[in-house]
Amino acid sequence: MTNKIHCLKFSESGVRGIIGDSLTPLLVSSMASAFGRYVGGGKVIIGRDTRPSGEMLQHAAIAGLLAVGCQPVVLGVVPTPTVQIMVEEYKANGGIAITASHNPDAWNALKFIGPRGIFLDQTEAAELFDVYTQSNFVYSRETDHRDIRYDNQAFDKHMLKIFQAIDVETIRKCHFRVAVDCCNGVGALYSRLFLESLGCRVWTVFDRVNGKFERPPEPIEENLGELSKMVKTHHCAIGFAHDPDGDRMVFVQENGLPLSAQATVALLLDHLLSESPGAVAVNLQTTKAVEDIAASYGCETFYSKVGEINVVEKMFECNADIGGEGNCGGFIWRKVHPGRDSYVAMALALEMLATSQQQLSEIYSSVSSYVTGSLKLPCDADNARTIILTLNRHYRHREIWDFDGLRINLPNGWVLIRASNTEPVLRITAEFKTARQVEKWLQRIAEEINKIINADEKSLFRSGTN
Repeated sequence: MTNKIHCLKFSESGVRGIIGDSLTPLLVSSMASAFGRYVGGGKVIIGRDTRPSGEMLQHAAIAGLLAVGCQPVVLGVVPTPTVQIMVEEYKANGGIAITASHNPDAWNALKFIGPRGIFLDQTEAAELFDVYTQSNFVYSRETDHRDIRYDNQAFDKHMLKIFQAIDVETIRKCHFRVAVDCCNGVGALYSRLFLESLGCRVWTVFDRVNGKFERPPEPIEENLGELSKMVKTHHCAIGFAHDPDGDRMVFVQENGLPLSAQATVALLLDHLLSESPGAVAVNLQTTKAVEDIAASYGCETFYSKVGEINVVEKMFECNADIGGEGNCGGFIWRKVHPGRDSYVAMALALEMLATSQQQLSEIYSSVSSYVTGSLKLPCDADNARTIILTLNRHYRHREIWDFDGLRINLPNGWVLIRASNTEPVLRITAEFKTARQVEKWLQRIAEEINKIINADEKSLFRSGTN
């Protein structure tokens, strides 16, 4: 039997687990009631991705919100950034996005959004979970129940907000040929409309909303073979790869070669800074190319913990309009909204191509780039903490950042070891100028982790035989 403790994750990224195992309608209804009490009632926006369990969880969340006197505003299947934007548009007290993002299809999640249209931070999430744990809700009487509102035009408002921030006419004049991997997610409903509104001729793959992900949901290079073929077959200027809920974006070059998720933030950052220099904020798992590019425009780069809300809070702190999470292809532009948004990324990529009059491969070859690699090891929170503390002692003679896991900064690159916010795994990420250096450091850290685990197991065994 699956260990339910290990497959239910509570963090500032929300509550996520496996459907029918750890994430149940009862838990979702109770969490929604706790959230309704936490935000003080009023309007709460709800949207979801295309996972088959989404409708069930949506009904459970609606019931939980109604039970404590909230008015749910239901958007249906929409991108997660649309939910965030509509919290602001409605001046709602909060929002719930029902999505497990890049997790496999057995998973789903609730992601909680505050009245500013951004996710709850670590302190706010802890306060919400405290309300949930206490479970002393005051439920509404029959006469106090509110109605449910529905909004089927939410994405149109999202799209208009993006179009008001970019050079739409210059893009339309180019009549770009583009291909989109919709990942059987929200992109299957909205990306063709969005791109055709920008004058593009569009080809799509994995564009059926049939309750299945026909490729692994994470938009990483090894999952984009079909999109690469489509780009080459139809002589497209660019290929776009979504995740299921529309906040991550990866590009494929006109030659059919996919770029890394890190390239999304680097390219769009370079495009925007060339027009309007300013501070930049990214998480510590983002490519050093961002720092190089920002420095070339005389701009400073600030680093945050991993997690969208952490980057956004750092953007507010350093007054940055541009930010992102390079590790997942999550780009943030405050001019539209302070949140990761694959539709913002697509629009800016087209604007970059239109204004530069260059092919994507030419633009990419001109910006700083590194080789990034990663491993993930199954690991619970207790073991992850032991491993990171031990490695911290091993590498105390190096320049290290320990505000989120452990990042070891080296003369020509870096290595990061941290526990995932969304999965019960330990991630090792390395970035250097050559693949050989990346492989060397991934192997070195993995071997050291295995030694720590083996030493710990032997210690436990000796303790048990005393």
